Amino acid sequence: MFQDTLQLMPLWAFAAAFGVTLVAGFVKGAIGFAMPLVMISGLSLFLDPLVAVAGIVLPIVMSNILQVMRFPLAEAVAALREFWRYILVVCVMIVIVAQFITVIPTQTFYLVLGVPVVILSLVQLIGVRFHIAPRWRRPSEWGVGFVSGAIGGLTGTWGPPTVLYLIALDTPKAKQMLVQGVVYGLGSVSLLAGHLQSGVLNAVTIPWSAALLVPAFLGMQVGFWMSDRMNPVMFRRATLVVLVIAGANLVRRGLIG
Repeated sequence: MFQDTLQLMPLWAFAAAFGVTLVAGFVKGAIGFAMPLVMISGLSLFLDPLVAVAGIVLPIVMSNILQVMRFPLAEAVAALREFWRYILVVCVMIVIVAQFITVIPTQTFYLVLGVPVVILSLVQLIGVRFHIAPRWRRPSEWGVGFVSGAIGGLTGTWGPPTVLYLIALDTPKAKQMLVQGVVYGLGSVSLLAGHLQSGVLNAVTIPWSAALLVPAFLGMQVGFWMSDRMNPVMFRRATLVVLVIAGANLVRRGLIG
């Protein structure tokens, strides 16, 4: 069975995947999100999309547990109570949409991966800000949650819509980091359950995903250390530029193969 896992890809691809995951862990630790985006954008450049999605699942679960554990339990519970509607619809949509991942044509899958990466990264990069008035908060929870969960079920990443949503609510930075951890943490459990059901995670791909826990953990520790020693605005902009380039390449592959 382990032999089958080793046959998923050549040795150089395993090494490259470790490097991509190390960078993704660093980004996650430094700015609190974008780990799935970095991983899926990077891994999909040289791996089958379904193998890439399988690889990101366990690192996503672990990284979000680590992020939430940096805050007191009472604050995490308060965030869960405040955002329970958004979290609920995200989790439900992830489980439902994940079941369709194995029937999507490869080129369509690349477009589904690439277009949200490019659009959402560009929106943040150019500094577009949205504001959600209090009377529109409940409808926006369901609407944005629906979109985030659908994207998450297909691509393994629902961070950018969540970040934009929290920014539109004028959420303070510290609280935003906490809410992201809670949303991503519970969503990642749904992603795990969804892909166990879809078959993307199986006896062959689970060891592959588990192997990526090591570089993800190491990258996060460095990211946590660096987060207080660097300009987060400039680093976030550089990260978004990389995501735009990677996402554009995915779109290219989806359009012309």
